[in-house]
Amino acid sequence: MTPPIVVVAAALLDEAGRLLAARRSAPPDLAGRWELPGGKVEPGEAPEDALVRELREELGVEAEPVARVPGEWPLKPGHVLRVWTVRLLSGTPEPLEDHDRLRWLTPEETWDVDWLDQDVPAVRTARAAHAARALRGAVNTARSRGE
Repeated sequence: MTPPIVVVAAALLDEAGRLLAARRSAPPDLAGRWELPGGKVEPGEAPEDALVRELREELGVEAEPVARVPGEWPLKPGHVLRVWTVRLLSGTPEPLEDHDRLRWLTPEETWDVDWLDQDVPAVRTARAAHAARALRGAVNTARSRGE
């Protein structure tokens, strides 16, 4: 059995905890729906390198994968989605390729957009992982202050 084609996506969160969502402009059957930005891993390419490349091509930014979001989600036959939390290093995200709009979503706004079906569990898991890290960070800060 051939291994699946890996599609990587970025859970790009800013300091305020807003998540970047990208609205598809192509192909026609996906246009108008929202996803985490990313794309296919090329043969011989590491997934993290593919994610950096895809974000440069699609959004015009330099970014660094931070941590893999637990899980893997099936896409079309023979393809799987893997997600990383990502830190923006430079640039302002713009919809350059395959997207016509970007939106920063607060935790309360996460479900205000029409996510692609396969992105829903990935977004849910990425949000939960981010909330858990934020909670651990707050606890560690309180401990270091002796609270």
